Amino acid sequence: MTTIAVLGAGKIGESLLSGLLKAGRAPSDLLFTERFPTRAAELTKTYGITHADVADAVQSADVIVVAVKPQDIEPLLDEMAPNLPSGKLVVSLCAGLPTKLFERRLPESTAVVRVMPNTPMLVGEAMSAISGGAHASDADLALVEELLGSVGMVVRVPESQQDAVTALSGSGPAYFFYLVEAMIDAGILLGIPRATAADLIVQSAVGAAAMLREGGGHPVMLREAVTSPAGTTIAGIRELEKHGVRAALIDAIEAARDRSVELGKAHEDDEPA
Repeated sequence: MTTIAVLGAGKIGESLLSGLLKAGRAPSDLLFTERFPTRAAELTKTYGITHADVADAVQSADVIVVAVKPQDIEPLLDEMAPNLPSGKLVVSLCAGLPTKLFERRLPESTAVVRVMPNTPMLVGEAMSAISGGAHASDADLALVEELLGSVGMVVRVPESQQDAVTALSGSGPAYFFYLVEAMIDAGILLGIPRATAADLIVQSAVGAAAMLREGGGHPVMLREAVTSPAGTTIAGIRELEKHGVRAALIDAIEAARDRSVELGKAHEDDEPA
């Protein structure tokens, strides 16, 4: 059985560990690192998984999943590099960081797979996009697909598209939460109690998502099916168009893409000329 070490047990790291256990992985096949002792003890008690330091984790595991914030990557790579044996697969869940950063800082020919997951991993409904680095094989990508398939859906994309994926699906849940928040506020404005408004909107969102995924219809067709001539929905849609909501969403996603690019460039200073 493949041994997996998750470096960084924040929300995403913990969600992956939980998903792997639910998919049938034994606790003995998993390791994690965590810099806060109280948090480490809590996770070990909850899941029965061994806490390790970085050196032991990268030496013991076959697959090393890096799940730290981008700003924490440099000291982690410094700790990993002298302890990482050859033949290990490194999987990065770090937003904006290219595979070449890991390949440059880790031992030569290390296989690296870049992943952009999102927070619905917490409920087993993640959307993860994966890209292989220069030394990653099809077998490496297939293994990552299997691992991440335990917490949601997985697609392969060229690494050149990862910044766009980060903006679209990585940040995407936040846009939906933002819209739901605004719609609940609208319900309150119209006199509906907050709890009732939340129930109405959240269930509408769940149902709409199910129609998109299971019905296979184009969103335009689904929207038009709700939009009767001279009805309430078209009156609302007209206001959304007047206020440029569509354009604002496109601009927001472009801005998120640009920020993802910036995060990657912030770690290019030590590249050889």
